[in-house]
Amino acid sequence: MSRAQCPRCLRPQSHCLCELIPHLHSRTRVLLLQHPSEVGHALNTARLAALGLSNAELRVGEVFDDLETLLNPPGYQARLLFPGQGAQLIAAHKAEDSLPWLLVVPDGTWRKARKLLHLNPLLANLPRVTLPEGAQSRYRLRKAPGPGALSTLEAIVQTLELLEAPRVFEPLLRPFEALIEGQIEAMGAQTYQRNHLDKA
Repeated sequence: MSRAQCPRCLRPQSHCLCELIPHLHSRTRVLLLQHPSEVGHALNTARLAALGLSNAELRVGEVFDDLETLLNPPGYQARLLFPGQGAQLIAAHKAEDSLPWLLVVPDGTWRKARKLLHLNPLLANLPRVTLPEGAQSRYRLRKAPGPGALSTLEAIVQTLELLEAPRVFEPLLRPFEALIEGQIEAMGAQTYQRNHLDKA
């Protein structure tokens, strides 16, 4: 028999995260395009981002039939948060007379995210932006595929803090940290130290 689930954060009721999820407003609009394989992931940080930001939307799928409408909300200019050739380094975007960004964020493994771009040519054609090098992930349960590799939620927090400084979006990470602590507690300190700390 399955455990009762919170309909909002999709966690078991006994481990509901809703009290830790903030309600933050951003000038930047965030559009999260989540590969279906991520929905059941234990962390599902894209969902945490969408729940914590009032100006965010989460869509799940591989092909998005209404993508042209999604990418062109009135009053915004779309940017794809994804590294690659020609990606512009994100810096403070403070000019009040310029349009705020629609930050489009593919959510999935690198392979699945690239598949989303391949299946949705409108995405691949967007101007790309990327974070400065040297970011450190707080995801202590997974070896990052490379330097600067962040979870979707961490990447969004860092991007918003660059674009909208001095505003702080750190509270979005509270449920993320709680999830990681819960997973470490469930596996036991010895297992965590043996399998994760020794390999750091």
